[in-house]
Amino acid sequence: METRNINPWTWQDERSYSQAVEVKNATSTLYCAGQAAVFPDGRSSNEDMKSQLLHAISNLEEVISTAGYECKGIVRLNIYTTSTAALWPHFPLLQEWIAKHGIRQATTLFEVKSLFETLQVELEATVVK
Repeated sequence: METRNINPWTWQDERSYSQAVEVKNATSTLYCAGQAAVFPDGRSSNEDMKSQLLHAISNLEEVISTAGYECKGIVRLNIYTTSTAALWPHFPLLQEWIAKHGIRQATTLFEVKSLFETLQVELEATVVK
């Protein structure tokens, strides 16, 4: 598989994403449903934004690895949150995770009115290999 990041500018680099990602010769693609702070028994977390973000990252990793993929193969990451203002102070945690796995993804951040039950942040990914 080959990927090529397309960035006509440099300002997105400090925000840990690419404007576009081209994928060539992928052998397979995994489309992940939004992963949030949901416990294995199906209960939604009512913890703070930081805890929910870390839990969502962990759940996303679990889905990706269970499917036999690697996080470094993420080419698209959509972030849904009920409060960009509450998420932003914890955004470096997501950037550290992205850097740790060498992810170079296209990203869109959405602020939504609500997520399921008490959830505050959800991560939706497309992964290739």
